[in-house]
Amino acid sequence: MERFRITVLCLFLFVAWMAKAEEKDYDFGAQGIQREVLENYLDRSMTLSNVLVPREGEIQLADDIRMIKHTGVKFVGRAIMVWEHEKALLEPMFWSKAKDIIEELHAYDSDIVFQGCLFEAISEDVNLIEIPEWVFEGYGRTPEKRHFNYQAMLNQEGKYVDHWHKGGSVPDISREETQLWFYYLACSYMNIGCEAFHLGQIELIGMNDPEREHWSRLIQHIRAYAQEHARRNWVILDAHTPKGGMVVNGKSLLDFNSFPMRICAVPTSDAWQEGEVQPAELRMNHLDALFGRSEGCETPSGWSCESLPYLVEIDNYGKEEPVNVADTASYFPWGWDEISWFAKQPESYRNQWLAYAWKWVKKNDPNGHVEMPGIRGICCPNQTKNIYRANMRSEESPFGYNQEETIRRIWSAE
Repeated sequence: MERFRITVLCLFLFVAWMAKAEEKDYDFGAQGIQREVLENYLDRSMTLSNVLVPREGEIQLADDIRMIKHTGVKFVGRAIMVWEHEKALLEPMFWSKAKDIIEELHAYDSDIVFQGCLFEAISEDVNLIEIPEWVFEGYGRTPEKRHFNYQAMLNQEGKYVDHWHKGGSVPDISREETQLWFYYLACSYMNIGCEAFHLGQIELIGMNDPEREHWSRLIQHIRAYAQEHARRNWVILDAHTPKGGMVVNGKSLLDFNSFPMRICAVPTSDAWQEGEVQPAELRMNHLDALFGRSEGCETPSGWSCESLPYLVEIDNYGKEEPVNVADTASYFPWGWDEISWFAKQPESYRNQWLAYAWKWVKKNDPNGHVEMPGIRGICCPNQTKNIYRANMRSEESPFGYNQEETIRRIWSAE
């Protein structure tokens, strides 16, 4: 009997040790984030566009929160944003609801990181937002009683002015008004609990900043605010980096890089019919894909690497005509943006393709990490309110695309 008890105890201790050994480290703080911790987050990242700004009601929100918990998301990508329509920031519920959701999920798992976005799109609505005193003070300026100025954010030579539409432009980072705007957004998101920021298309916004001087200044101010106000006194920064990074004198301004997957259509000999698979794959050196191109650097946290870790996401950006045609030289797989192409595929192929993409990236460039699709706008004709959701379809989530269990299995197996 004594031997049996000892055997059972040893087995229990062994299982407990194994469980502890399999736990991943998600700890970071004022000194930065180490590579292992960063990559642990990137390997549990999911795009959940504006999950902190729910528009489909409390029932759908509750299911989104359930899905986050069930799958084990650690990095909530694109959690809060405005793409133009800045007047939404005037609504108290925009901020209070987002803070409530963050606090609910942090009560469940305090390690979860929420990402806010500073995008390459502004509208004349910015003129409605009064500049808080602390924004001026953070930039070492005397506070003024005024609102943000749309015209003062624009490139003086007219580059990318009205780029999106009349009254919708790309802001120029060399304009201090643009820096004040981004500083206001980042710090406001930080104040409700966000610990990461996506800086959008840095080359567009940096149209007049070839040496990254103005980007460096903004990022320095954001990190200084984080040292005093962020949850863990550090924020994790990334951006779309078509040139492979955001490196100045060997030092990266970003904690990690990110980019669209650049999914390549695979032509088939037969004419495509609605409901059939539109095959596509990942390729090294396809168009401007980031695989194998992420620059080496010294990171903001002080460690060095030959290639900075990066995320690839299933991006959204519209469609091109003709749709449903496989053009291997196009940025639009089968005529659609990446997430719309993905949403159009049969469920079994969507599940298969996620597992394929995860393995392909791990094999072809271990510095890369797949950001799983969770919530994202789509442009293809559908009955799902033009939103892709990974949730299992149910009464609570009637437009779910049923990838939730597949994502959970991929992560569990890894």
